[in-house]
Amino acid sequence: MGSVRARAAAGATVVVALALIAAGTAVLLVLRGNLQNQARLQAQVAAHEVAVQIATGTPYDKLELPDGDDHPVVVTAEGGQVLAVGEDVRAVDGKRVAASQGKGTVVPSAEDEDGDEDGDEGALKPGEVDEDVTYRDGTADVDGTVADYRFAVIQAKDGRGAEATVRAGAELAPEQDAVASVRDAMLIGLPLLLVVVAGVTWLVTRRALRPVEGIRGEMAAITASTDLSRRVPVPSSKDEIGRLARTTNETLAALESAVERQRRFVADASHELRSPIASLRTQLEVGVAHPELLDVPGAVEDTVRLQRLAADLLLLARLDAGERPSGARVDLAAMVREESSQRVADRIPVRVGELAGGEVAGSRSQLARVLGNLLDNAQRHAVASVRVAVVREGEWAVLRVEDDGPGVPESERERIFERFVRLDDARARDDGGAGLGLAIARDVAVRHGGSLGVRTGSVFELRLPVAG
Repeated sequence: MGSVRARAAAGATVVVALALIAAGTAVLLVLRGNLQNQARLQAQVAAHEVAVQIATGTPYDKLELPDGDDHPVVVTAEGGQVLAVGEDVRAVDGKRVAASQGKGTVVPSAEDEDGDEDGDEGALKPGEVDEDVTYRDGTADVDGTVADYRFAVIQAKDGRGAEATVRAGAELAPEQDAVASVRDAMLIGLPLLLVVVAGVTWLVTRRALRPVEGIRGEMAAITASTDLSRRVPVPSSKDEIGRLARTTNETLAALESAVERQRRFVADASHELRSPIASLRTQLEVGVAHPELLDVPGAVEDTVRLQRLAADLLLLARLDAGERPSGARVDLAAMVREESSQRVADRIPVRVGELAGGEVAGSRSQLARVLGNLLDNAQRHAVASVRVAVVREGEWAVLRVEDDGPGVPESERERIFERFVRLDDARARDDGGAGLGLAIARDVAVRHGGSLGVRTGSVFELRLPVAG
């Protein structure tokens, strides 16, 4: 029962077994009820025919009684005297029956002896047959054979007012045989049908799950080989298993891309860190050997650049780990005024344009980092002007940073947001930065529910949803 095939086959077998048992029980009950009703109707018809003969004045010894093998009939007087009995009927319910010597005579009732000809209110009148029929089950001995019967009992009065009870039976053996035959057939067929259901379910489930085993085997091989370029087989069917295989391949592709991006990141970070560290070490070694040649400003600059690069790498690591911004409200206009006023060492003064009111939800430090990176990028490329503004567009707060530099070529407007990408390869590394500022800015924007892109060649636009 440890496999899906076994559990599916067992579950289907149990469900079908319960359904068949319930259906079979219902069929047997309906069949038995119909056959019993049929036997009751036959007994009623036989008893009524004899009762009508009595009511019309037919003498008891002249009654046309049905054959005892078909419907055993016993006619008794009110005092219990047997007035007529069907052919070959010997006993009813274990008591022997036979027509009395006074056959054909009427045994007076107590009412007749008292002279009460009308009898009690509602009693039968001479020549009438009681409409009420009672039924009971019993046995009858017909020509030495004892069998079960359903008896119909009807009261009737002959023309002289003598009351007689007619008891006619219908054999229950056909009903019992039919029910037993159907029951036996069900008991034989049910296990065979359950075996077929279990086998078919096993085979169908095995065939349906065969692609899953292929997917599992390929995933195990990928895990063992660490080759993320491999893909699991995709079945031709458009069912859930096909969608599972396609989703698995999409996951593997995303994982391969993430691993490759991580490898490039580690390689680029190592390369970027190696240069300032090597430069700083060289300057310190020269300073130790020749103190008069120590370039203290250069060492400080390399240390600051190394510090900034380490901070950028740590922030990227936190963002990649899924760090989410806080839900605090940040006034973009106030943040722009404050951050711009603190940039006193910029090559080109930052001009502040329109500052529309509007709060956004997020981390002020991260959003300030985005603004700082955009302004740093503008300072590198501007000729004589750097401008920042905040505008409101519907439910969006838009922060724009613009410079008068040559702008970003249209074909490169997405590539510049990749990590460690610098378009001007001829620019000195110290002036060009490490190529992480715009990548960090876009990651922060996305995690704040917004976007960052190049609107025109030299206009960078940060769009954030307005809080509330």
